[in-house]
Amino acid sequence: MTSPSPLSRPGSAEPPRITTAPQTAVSATPPGSRRGGVALWIVAVLLVPLLALLVRYFTAFLGTAASFIGLVLAVIPFVIVWFAVRYIDRWEPEPRRLLVFAVAWGAIASVAIALGVDLVITLAAGPLPGAVSSVIQAPLVEEVAKGLGVLLIFAFARRAFDGPVDGIVYGALIGAGFALTENVQYFAISYLEGGPAQVASTFFLRAVLSPFAHVMFTSLTGFAFGLAARQGLRAGAALRYGVPGLLGAIVLHALWNGSATFFDFFEVYAALQVPLFVLFILGILALRREESRLTRARLGEYAAAGWFTPQEVDMLATGPGRRSALAWSRTLPGDRAAVMKGFIADATALAAARQRSLSGRDPNAPATERYLLERTTAARAALLRP
Repeated sequence: MTSPSPLSRPGSAEPPRITTAPQTAVSATPPGSRRGGVALWIVAVLLVPLLALLVRYFTAFLGTAASFIGLVLAVIPFVIVWFAVRYIDRWEPEPRRLLVFAVAWGAIASVAIALGVDLVITLAAGPLPGAVSSVIQAPLVEEVAKGLGVLLIFAFARRAFDGPVDGIVYGALIGAGFALTENVQYFAISYLEGGPAQVASTFFLRAVLSPFAHVMFTSLTGFAFGLAARQGLRAGAALRYGVPGLLGAIVLHALWNGSATFFDFFEVYAALQVPLFVLFILGILALRREESRLTRARLGEYAAAGWFTPQEVDMLATGPGRRSALAWSRTLPGDRAAVMKGFIADATALAAARQRSLSGRDPNAPATERYLLERTTAARAALLRP
């Protein structure tokens, strides 16, 4: 005997007050989706020649074999970080194209900017002392370069930048991309200077002890821009949040590099970096709960208008409710789990669109709401079909 359906049809006693459901068929694409993101596509195209220059740089100065070994080893911590960030992002997943852009910006543009600034400084003033380069130049230049990527996503993909969790996801992946390219260099140099033994030592330090270092730094910048997004601010005004977040990222980066330059790295790692990472995880969990609360609040407004039942809101706004719904959908004829996943994703996106509409930062939000209401209505009908 199967469990009762967590879905039921909206009541018809009172028409929806939030928006009127359109009578036409579901649109092929979300409203405004073809008009947005052009600037990011232009930037993405410009990254291609930069990638070619980076490949040429690594193969010319480090050799093809060492670069390949460095790349293979660097992919391991990157994959770990990728799946960790995707787990954080699973409540309201961001568009895959923006996730790829974030990684590409970190791995290509941020590294190119950092190398370019280093070249200019070297040509103008000669090589800086190691401590100055590590503790001042690197944190400042690298975090500004990575933060620029967060700003680009905020400015040109605002409909997919709803709050702090989104900012953390974008910032984390930009940091992960930067660490990927940086690790290729570190592992390759270690191989050339000390062979497998030194590579193993470097791998332990960078891939085992600190795979989330750059992720944490740039996540702070993303978190700050996420707060600005929640306030409905435009790019210029958002710098009031973004700049302090960037300064925090620079300080954390400088502290990390300084622990290896001026202190015993392992003592500082245990006394400071581990607690910071624990606070980072706890902060993300708190933000995830806030996302759940906002989903419940916004969908509750639709429930009051008759679009959802209170039981559906409970299902959609909690992890256990979603898991229960997916388990139930698999018992339906033909296994309708894919339909249920779409229903959950569209309902969550609907809550986010409602939040953007309330903040006034997205003029397309009402049209997006109507589109997603069509989608959720059609998914409900498909799930309840005999």
